[in-house]
Amino acid sequence: MLILGIDPGTATTGFGLLKVDGKGYDAVEFGLIETDKNGSPSKRLETIHKELLVILKKHKPDVMAIEKLFFATNAKTAMRVGQAQGVMLLSASMSKTQVVEYAPGTIKKAVTGDGRADKKEVQKKLRKLLGAKVRSKVRQKTHFDNSADALAVALCHAYHLNGEVKKNKKK
Repeated sequence: MLILGIDPGTATTGFGLLKVDGKGYDAVEFGLIETDKNGSPSKRLETIHKELLVILKKHKPDVMAIEKLFFATNAKTAMRVGQAQGVMLLSASMSKTQVVEYAPGTIKKAVTGDGRADKKEVQKKLRKLLGAKVRSKVRQKTHFDNSADALAVALCHAYHLNGEVKKNKKK
């Protein structure tokens, strides 16, 4: 099974493809969809839509797991991210890809055993589970947090599918 994890954003959207089979989990590809910070909101959404469609068509994931917008202190930011999520849902629908959503605390709990884990703890656990290749790429504008979050969303879904969420206790 191939799971596409998405960490939604308007400036930077993280994506991570996770292959799940009887042997375990493998990070196939991960990266960013970046938009022009000076671009109009509609142009930024268009970029997200086009680039996500390319990823969906190229890899044909079985499911897209997306992080829910859970809480935002800035209403304007929350609205923009919500718009980006709408475009992502449209892209998935157009490519006939099933979508599941998880709250940030659920993702952290599934991956680390602690629903309040910070980004560094999530990344450390991802590297332990998926290997050293799960690092920011050399000489690339780095927002690895977004890619790592996307892989964490995908891993959360894999754990839910395999009934492993309860087994993953914090150590």
